Order: sequence, then C-alpha cells, then structure tokens
Amino acid sequence: GKGAGQSIAARRFIANVNRHTKPLAALDQEALHDQVLELRRDLRGQGLKDPLVAKSFAVIREIAGRALGTRHYDTQLLGGWLLLRGMVAEMPTGEGKTLTATLACGTAAMAGLPVHVLSVNDYLTARDAQWMGPIYEGLGLSLGVVLHETANEDRHEAYAMDITYCTSKEIVFDFLRDRIVLGRRRHSLRHQVEPIYGNSGCHRRLLLRGLHFAIVDEADSVLIDEARTPLIISGAGGGKYERHFLEQALEVATRLKDGSDYTTVQAEHRIKLTPDGEERIKELSEYLGPLWSGRIRRAEVVSQALSAQHLFNRDEHYLLRDGKVEIIDPLTGRVAEGRSWERGLHQLIELKEGCEPSQQNSTLARISYQSFFQRYLHLSGMTGTASEVSGELWRVYGLAVATVPPNRPCVRKSLRPQVYTDAEKKWQAISERIRELEAQGRAVLVATASVAASEQAGEVFREAGIDFRVLNAKQDQEEAEIIAMAGQRGQITVATSMAGRGTDIGLEESVRKSGGLHVILSEHFDAARVDRQLAGRCARQGDPGSFETILSLEDKLFTTSGAKLIAKTAAVFGPEQGRGYLLALMALRWEQKRRERKSYRDRLATQKYDRQQGDLLSISGTSE
Repeated sequence: GKGAGQSIAARRFIANVNRHTKPLAALDQEALHDQVLELRRDLRGQGLKDPLVAKSFAVIREIAGRALGTRHYDTQLLGGWLLLRGMVAEMPTGEGKTLTATLACGTAAMAGLPVHVLSVNDYLTARDAQWMGPIYEGLGLSLGVVLHETANEDRHEAYAMDITYCTSKEIVFDFLRDRIVLGRRRHSLRHQVEPIYGNSGCHRRLLLRGLHFAIVDEADSVLIDEARTPLIISGAGGGKYERHFLEQALEVATRLKDGSDYTTVQAEHRIKLTPDGEERIKELSEYLGPLWSGRIRRAEVVSQALSAQHLFNRDEHYLLRDGKVEIIDPLTGRVAEGRSWERGLHQLIELKEGCEPSQQNSTLARISYQSFFQRYLHLSGMTGTASEVSGELWRVYGLAVATVPPNRPCVRKSLRPQVYTDAEKKWQAISERIRELEAQGRAVLVATASVAASEQAGEVFREAGIDFRVLNAKQDQEEAEIIAMAGQRGQITVATSMAGRGTDIGLEESVRKSGGLHVILSEHFDAARVDRQLAGRCARQGDPGSFETILSLEDKLFTTSGAKLIAKTAAVFGPEQGRGYLLALMALRWEQKRRERKSYRDRLATQKYDRQQGDLLSISGTSE
C-alpha cells in the first residue's frame, strides 16, 4: 500500500543522501562553498526534485558537522524529507527535531521560498535560532528572529530574511496587524500596484511578505491545543465598564448563595445563574443606578464577577506581578504576554486583587489558528505526540502524520503509578522517593500542574530538608540556568509544564551511570499528550532514565463531575491497591478523555464561528 511505497521511497532517498556524503567530506571549505552556490542555482531553477533535495540534505549535513560538530542521523534525514512533503513528522522526544528542521528549512530557502519556523514560546525560538544559526550562515542564508519584545521596525526586517524563527502567536498577531493596515483595501487595484512605486503607501508598513512555507515545531500544541481560542487584537475605546459598576457587581456577587442563586459547572469552567438568582440580582441592584436596568447586562456582569471570585485563582490561572494581573497559559505554564480576558472579566479580577483596573478594549481584528494556518501554501510540522490527534490534523489542515523511528532504542523505564487518598500522603511519598533517588546519585524532575502546586511542593520539600530549584512562570528569566543545572547529580527540580515541550536536560556523566534523570508526575494534565511530553524529558537518545506518576484523589482531575463519584468509591476501597486502585486509574482516564472531547468541541466552535464571520463579511462585501 501507500505506507510500504513511501517506506521504499524514503529508504531510496536516504541512500541517495548517503551517496553524496564521502565526496562532500573530502572537500575543503572553499570547494564546499562552491557546491552550495551551484546547489542554490539548481534548486531555484528546477525546484524541489528528490535528487536535488538529496544533494541539499547531504550538503546541509556536512555543514552542520563542521559548524556544530553534530551531523544529522538517517532518522533525521527521514524527518526532513517528510517535512518537505508537507507532513507532520512524529519523532520521539529527544530525537533532535531542532536539527531535523534545518534540512527542510535550508533546502526550501535555497529554492527561493521565504521560510517560517514556528515554535511555542520565546525561549525555544531564541535558543533554536541561535543554535542553528551557523548552519544557515554556511548556506549563505539570512536568518531573522521575532520575539515578543521585538520592535515593529525590526519585525519587518526579520520577516524579509530567507528564514524567520518566530513564535506562533507573534506571527498570527503580526498577520492581524497587517490586516488592520490594509483595512478595506485588501483586494483593491491601488494596493496591488503600490509596490511598483517603491516605498510609498501602506505597502512598506506591512510586516509580512506572505505565508509561503512553514514548519511548525510542537505541531500538536500549536495546531490543536492553541486552536481552542481565537487570537484577537483590541484597541482602546470599546464597551468600557465604569470602575464603580464593576465594584458594585463584585459586591452583589458576594451576596449570592451557591446552589440556590447560581451553580458552578466545574466541568465547563463556568457559572450558571438560576431563575431565583436572577431575581435576587434584580432586588439587590434596584437602587444601584441606570447601568443595572437591563436584565441581560446585569446577569452577564454578575456572572463574570462570580467567575472572577470562584473560578479564577491566583498562581493557577494568573500571576500578580508589579501590581498587574498576568494570565498563565494553561498549556505552556508561561505568562501569556499582553493577553487579557474579555467582557470585563480581566478588570473584575484586577479589582478582586486590589489592582488598578485596566481599560476595556474593543475588537479590531480576530482570527482562529485553523483559519490562519490554512493560508500557508506549504505547511508541515513535527512533534513527539501527534498520533492521538492525527485525524483532526488531517481534517482541519490536510496534514498526514508519519512516524519516524528513534535513532537509538528508548530505554526509559515506566514505573507503576501510585495513588493516595489525600495530597499530604502523596507529597510525603514523593519526598521519600526523592531521598531514595538522591542517595543513588540521580537527578530528579518533579512535574506539577500549576504555579501554586509547584510552590506547595516547595514548602513540603523545605520542611523535609530537601534542596531544590523551582521553574514556573515566576522564574521565567532564570529558565536557561535552571534547565542547565537540572541534569546534575543530586539536583531536584520542581517545574510546571514549562519544563515540558522542547526542554533538553543534559546529563552529568555520573548521573548517566547512576540511571539518568527520573521524572515524577505529581498530577495528570488535561491531555494525555502533555503527560507524555513530560515523560519525554528523560531517557533521550539512548540515555537511561525513568518515569512514574504519584497521585492523590484530591488532584484536580479527580474532583469534577463523574470522576468525583468514581474517586469516592475508590477511596472507600483504598486507592493504593486492588479494586480501589483500578477504579482510581479508571476515573483518571475517563476525566482526561472527557476534557479532551470538550477541547475538541471548543475547537470546532471556534472554527465554525470563523466560517460564519467570513460568510457575513462576504455578504457585506468586505471578506478577504
């Protein structure tokens, strides 16, 4: 079938690359440079034909070996080939996706295509661009980097380079900024002829020069997880709530009773007012002023106030830093720079925390990830965890998933999960486990689900006399230093999902001989893929390592809807073993699946809204 044919084609391609290896290794630097110039000329003239691509991969591998001391493995050649064919390469964690991307990037850029390499955060973007820079320099290609703090004039220059490394959010926002600049003239003849007259008009104010060729690192995180919510650019002057009105809403909310006036739908993370609650709000707001006269407005603002008070917690959903509320991205564990909640929620949380409320904004432009990435002429990606969402990647983006075997067999040991009745017993068990591993000369990574949980772990370890370092959204400036130390003998690192995707923990030789890095997952995440990513921090590229989960029935995933009932039954039997243990694991899997289904429905709703907006705009004559 197709798979077998592709496998034969892949083996033939890799053999073709390897045939070029010896002749290239014999060349001096000047002769290799001549080969690059000849290759660029051929690729621009003939396109991405397999014989030329094979030669290109061989040249890039030779340059990588000379510039970085690291040559691409055959499995990475396969990954690069899949990227050029517009697929998602599923490569096990630690298999060198960053180096793999240079094969497809360098080849496409030499063929004259503007290339975007998109990652999940600024740390990985800056690290990968700096690390791979010497390869592109050797190919005579220019490299641009766009981070959150990059100024507008520098962005224009960065996107004009042959290859641009950027976070997915930044490029989507820059696309929206260009939309605002173009306004209604997106298809006007005047706009199309402007470049003929040089730098006049709005053309020179555009940041991007089109969406041609993109490689998405951690493709499932960007294309699936991030796609739940659209990206919106706002401007001042929208429906502005008065501070006094919001303070009144918080006051009214404190006088409502859970159960009779409102219900908390934990599974959907929302507050639902009851008819009695709506009547109670009407009574309480009777003399509060004209803003309270509308039934829909008062119900919405009080619902938001209740959400601010009961659903959004400091150090879980947001940080309080320098007198400002900063949102924590639940997927990456990092601060979501410049983002705010809408419909007054952000301002209500600011007031709850005693901060000066920021001004509400109105929407200037919005787009979903699905709609944005479908615009690329060539899209591909790589990740360690794509198989679970392969169907959605194909349906939405037309991306097929192909699995790349590891270069060396993985020797990771996965230990039996442990489940305890309460958090105190769980942390006691984790502390005891750390002491055992310390005595063996191992390094340990303890993964937690939130900033608050990482700080709770820190308190437990301090009391137990365990030395450790914490990596969460509050320590984002020290990230590189903490990661560099995490593989040292006896080093204990407590981290949120910040230490998940893309994090490469190098091992000290004595740690490698003692059994490598041991990862302890102290709480499961909403998606099993995130759990797998954290497990992938250990036992990379044939290194030793081990992974285990140590949980309690008080963990977040055991405390909502149906899982709560199963967990209660598990507690009766005792979750440590036997029937209670099996019930606890069943509750966990059930809740993870339920949350994954909800996320999928959210993504469908976002995509549907985008389509509806497009239809409405086309009726009004303002579509793209």
